[in-house]
Amino acid sequence: MLPADRTPVIIGVGEIVDRPADPGQALEPLALMAAAVAAADADAGGGWTARVDSLDVINLVSWRYDRVAQRLADRVGITPARAVYGQVGGETPTTRLHEAALRIMNGDSIVAVVTGGEALHAVGKAKAAGIELPWTPPAAKPENPIIPSDHVTEMAIRHGLAQPAHIYPFYENATTAAWRLTPAQATQESAKAWARFSEAAAANPHAWGRRAFAPDEIATPTPDNRIIAWPYTKRMVANNTVNMAAAVILTSLAEARARGIPDWAMVHVHGGGAAAEPMDYLRRDQYVHSVAQDAVLGQAMRIAPDGFAKVELYSCFPTVPKMARRTLGLPADMPFTVTGGLSFAGTGLNCYMLHAACSMVAALREAPAAAALLYGQGGYVTKHHALVVGSEAGDPAGLMLPMNVQDAAEDARDDVPGLALDYAGPARIETFSIVFDRDGAPAYGSIIGRAPDAARVFAKIDMADAALVAALLSTERSPVGEEGRVVVREDGLQGWVA
Repeated sequence: MLPADRTPVIIGVGEIVDRPADPGQALEPLALMAAAVAAADADAGGGWTARVDSLDVINLVSWRYDRVAQRLADRVGITPARAVYGQVGGETPTTRLHEAALRIMNGDSIVAVVTGGEALHAVGKAKAAGIELPWTPPAAKPENPIIPSDHVTEMAIRHGLAQPAHIYPFYENATTAAWRLTPAQATQESAKAWARFSEAAAANPHAWGRRAFAPDEIATPTPDNRIIAWPYTKRMVANNTVNMAAAVILTSLAEARARGIPDWAMVHVHGGGAAAEPMDYLRRDQYVHSVAQDAVLGQAMRIAPDGFAKVELYSCFPTVPKMARRTLGLPADMPFTVTGGLSFAGTGLNCYMLHAACSMVAALREAPAAAALLYGQGGYVTKHHALVVGSEAGDPAGLMLPMNVQDAAEDARDDVPGLALDYAGPARIETFSIVFDRDGAPAYGSIIGRAPDAARVFAKIDMADAALVAALLSTERSPVGEEGRVVVREDGLQGWVA
């Protein structure tokens, strides 16, 4: 076992949900985070914030701030030796918690806070009402903004497939065929899993949405549940339009016991792993699984060989937990969340796994377990981080494992096909994505395909070809593997001809 003064534990969690009728009364993100830190401090018995030596702030998008971590430290009234504002990524809360635990283990920190918050709901409501929010004046140059070219390529933008809801279907449609499911069966699997997510959200007092949905209410397109991109309906996609914040306080077992925190209230960090796919989704080896996801979950399973009593599988879109549960060997009817999922519990763009950590702490306090899993993901199946936690201290070897498991991902990666973006001739469908308009009609889309020499092509779908579109949108038979022809259009992009 690690010495008590080097054993990292989570001792306090706090969550804030802010829903005033008047958006002018809403808390700005800095205020939301300060309130969450105060709530976490109270949860840990109070008196911890003055001793914080490490502060991590999750990247936010709803307001333009500069010097984010310093502004928050000033608002909370603390002077940590280390105060860092992070980059974009849904996996980043899991990463920051893991890193904080390692600093405690290595003797570089005694009390750490990880926090994040967003107020996109208030911003949208204020804009619609013509209200100027009385918040910190927006910065001329916000810190760590989202730069599109860091996340998607010009080719993806030219195809109109540069948003998360447009890209994840490439994996959804590829895995449907690989798992030998009909599209209808794959959608039912998604809907049943999402119904369980919604049930968890309905029971979570800190969820943004607290209504449970039946599988048919999730899978069936309706005017208020339109298809966003095939086959995902609105209730299958992430909801980041919220006013929410969360905070987690970590310290050493020795410090926690010295302050009288009972063992049942602590959650131990056992270790985890991180890996990533190439940013350019056309430069990935395939779309039927992610070697980076496999690598981080493999590390988690090595740390917890007897399995996980509870899991939180990242849930921006159904394909992510569906792939993860197969890698983990989990049954399809197991709840994949203690939080409620991004579609229902909501949370800020990059903050979900921080709220998930809060929910997991509550779940482990209520029903202690040897091991539980927090799995976060960022980008477009791009960045992955798994973290194992538990009610008791784990094997110290797990926490000492290298956090970076990229080498394992690369060892498992198949050859990446070359791109033949000027090719014309026969090809077969590897996967595809079709975006729908706000009236629920298919609007545009593209096929990722393979030429006879296995080179990859990227071809726009001719939406005027009713037979082609009908075949792609069939619920009874996957079109993956079907043959067609690629042409080069006048705009220089490839097109697909059935």
